[in-house]
Amino acid sequence: MKNAAVLTLLLLSLVACKKAADTASTDTKTDSAKTDTTTPATPATPAVSAPGAIPSGYTLVAPVSSKPVYKFAAEPARTLKDGTDYYALIDTSKGQILADLYEDKTPVTVNNFITLARNHFYDGILFHRVLDGFMAQTGDPNTLKGEQATWGQGGPGYAFADEIRQSLKFDAPGMLAMANSGPNTNGSQFFMTFAPADFLDGKYNLFGKVVKGQDVLAKLTRTATADPSTGQEVPIAGITNDKILSVRILSKNK
Repeated sequence: MKNAAVLTLLLLSLVACKKAADTASTDTKTDSAKTDTTTPATPATPAVSAPGAIPSGYTLVAPVSSKPVYKFAAEPARTLKDGTDYYALIDTSKGQILADLYEDKTPVTVNNFITLARNHFYDGILFHRVLDGFMAQTGDPNTLKGEQATWGQGGPGYAFADEIRQSLKFDAPGMLAMANSGPNTNGSQFFMTFAPADFLDGKYNLFGKVVKGQDVLAKLTRTATADPSTGQEVPIAGITNDKILSVRILSKNK
């Protein structure tokens, strides 16, 4: 999926979907009549079953809850501490990813992500959309229920406003951003890019960057290919979706 035109078409479906009764946003369902039965190109990698150690030079920000909390009544109150350099340690079934969070540039989005992570919201959630050459999308609690038709529609029970900064660009691999279903519909779903994607600039809350574990992104099982003529996603049959084991919030030691 290297072709820029195909990527641009797929941009239309880079959203956290909502049911038709809730929104009139672009339909993101794939064509179930088309199924790619080829073997995914991603090399087989043994699954990781437990989170790894916290890297040297970082300190764990204590969790808020002891068990996962998947529904919230409202957008979280601000808990970020001034002067703290926050990172997200994302352990997946393919390995560990460390991302620098942009708490100074997009504090509302980072505060939201940190609150969810500290409540174990992301534990066990699947990567439901992984498109080669483009991005890996996750953060939907519906993937915990096995009802695949609803994947991409879930969230934390609230939505929060866009926090788009024109100075932040998708100019490198490993950019971390919120998925959405239109203006001011950010929730829990997020994605990490595999390559520069300037056509995403100004459209999504970009709130961090992978600083370690880009090789792990390359190992994630791809879930669909793209029809080069239409850009429509074609599911890959017989794959097992990778999952998030945990997301821990760290502060960088001074």
